[in-house]
Amino acid sequence: MDINALQTRLGHTFRNAALLQQALTHRSHSSLHNERLEFLGDSVLNCVIASLLFDRFDKIDEGDLSRLRANLVKQQSLYEIAQHLELSQCLRLGEGELKSGGFRRPSILADTLEALFGAIYLDSGFDVAYSVIKELYEPIIETVDPKTLGKDAKTLLQEYLQGKKFSLPQYNVVATHGAAHNQEFEVECSIPKLDIQVYGTGGSRRAGEQAAALLALAAVQAALENSPSLPRKSRQRTTQLKLAGIATFQPDAPADTLEKKSDDTRKSGKQSRGSVQQEQETLLPDSDDPTKRVTQSKSA
Repeated sequence: MDINALQTRLGHTFRNAALLQQALTHRSHSSLHNERLEFLGDSVLNCVIASLLFDRFDKIDEGDLSRLRANLVKQQSLYEIAQHLELSQCLRLGEGELKSGGFRRPSILADTLEALFGAIYLDSGFDVAYSVIKELYEPIIETVDPKTLGKDAKTLLQEYLQGKKFSLPQYNVVATHGAAHNQEFEVECSIPKLDIQVYGTGGSRRAGEQAAALLALAAVQAALENSPSLPRKSRQRTTQLKLAGIATFQPDAPADTLEKKSDDTRKSGKQSRGSVQQEQETLLPDSDDPTKRVTQSKSA
């Protein structure tokens, strides 16, 4: 895609072409790169998104608005917009970055998009930059659910599984398709305990994971809604008893059983002591009859 096609997609034609060229230039290409424009564009973007959210969600407080904005301006969101603009075909990279696939690196594409916003601001002012950003972001903001605060699919899936006491999902890249400059990643998302295995595709590994996570979230919710919850098995508790100096473990018995056993033990002890106090037969010599047995009570 040439520069004119990019400007058409952006909805803005630069009066100063040098600004556009600088915005597309990575530091690996030359000393006149886009990092300062990126700094400026980041601030312009945050201001515009804050204004759009303020107008759109009049019932949401400051904290939730900040979280929504953070999700909309993070690297992954910028990267997805850059992919939609096919920005990778217009990057000016050094030879090393080209060989290492820098044209499809999310961080480079996200930074370049911010640099473009900064360049548009310098080229035509804030109102024009506002219009360009609004045009790119409005379809995304329309789909935002305030209840989820703009969280991505992976975050929502993780939080849902943790709330249900399930282990986290596993992601694996199973295939890549397409040419090097326009690859598509096929990612598997599996949740073994629920026997769920779905596949998503995207222009990067992360985008593929997000697509797979979205499908997995729907599958998990459907599976748990359609299956009755299983009763939890109570863990058997044990009581330690000391018998003849040896520690053993036995299941807890009901309170009345334990009290009965305790009463039996006390009664048994009294009987043992009483037997000692019983009359004992003793042989004592008698003056008249030495063979006669005389019984004498002895107290213990």
